Formats: sequence, structure tokens, C-alpha cells
Amino acid sequence: MKKRNKIFLIYLLTVSGIIIWLGFIYLAPYLKSRSSGFNILIYAIFSPICHQNPSRSFFLFECPLGVCARCLGIYFGFLGGIAVYPFFKGLSNLNLPKTRTFIFVSLPIVIDFVGNFFRFWMASNWFRFITGFIWGMILPFYFIVGLTDYFIRASQTTGVKSKKKHLRIRDEKE
Repeated sequence: MKKRNKIFLIYLLTVSGIIIWLGFIYLAPYLKSRSSGFNILIYAIFSPICHQNPSRSFFLFECPLGVCARCLGIYFGFLGGIAVYPFFKGLSNLNLPKTRTFIFVSLPIVIDFVGNFFRFWMASNWFRFITGFIWGMILPFYFIVGLTDYFIRASQTTGVKSKKKHLRIRDEKE
């Protein structure tokens, strides 16, 4: 498979994955409002990656979403980054963004986190969402490139192994 096709496939799978992920975030409070036991499973899926503090979460159906406002912002930012990825990178470019770009985009979420951690201020959920969104926008530019690079290298390694195996079989026959 050509490099461009691999990037496109990974791009489509990433778009599908983030949409499903966001759907589960919203499904958790819906199921909880309907007294479905499955809500416990969905909240449990998100618990290792988010503190799920209700005071730092948005609510739907009078129940907290599956993740806090900052994590929700990161995931929506990831979706936004996915949307603009083809316009900035195209689907054949595997170059990572410059380090200073990553640092610049990370500053708002770092400053907000540090300020909240040391209790200099308590940011609103919407502010947490926005800083998460800004940071989430850069992540697809690393995720897609990294995943594509991994699969290209893996297929090249597999191709070399199969060629060597084919040569050994030919040598044994001769």
C-alpha cells in the first residue's frame, strides 16, 4: 500500500475513533439518567484517564459527562485538529510540527493547570474546555504522523523478512 493511502486510511480510522470516543462521553450521562447499569462501564472506561470530578464537568441529563471539561476540550480539539489536518499537512506529508509550535500551543493548558494546582485561581469549566481544546488541536499532527510512520516501518520490516524467506526457499530448491 502506498504511503499516501496509509495516511488516508489512518486518517479515516482516527476520525471514526474520535467520533466514537466523543459519543461514549455523551452516552454515559444518558445511560445514567435512564438508570442503565451500562453507565458504570462507560464511566469506568474513562476513569483511568480523567479524574471525573463532577464540579469540573459539564452535565447532560442532570448527570456529569464521562470526562471533565478539560478532557472534553482536548477531545474536541483533537476532532478540530483532525478537521484541519489535511489543509495544513496534506495526506502525504509525514513531518512533525516544530517543537516551538508544540510548546506555544501547550502553554495555555500548562499555565491553567499550574494556576489551578497551586490555587492561584480556579478556572471555570469553559476556560478549562478552551485550554484543552487549544492543546487538543495539535495532537493529531503527532498522532497521525506517528501511527503512519509506525505502520510504514512495520510493513517495510515485514517486506524484508518475506523477501529473505522467499530467497531461502529458492536457494533450498536449487
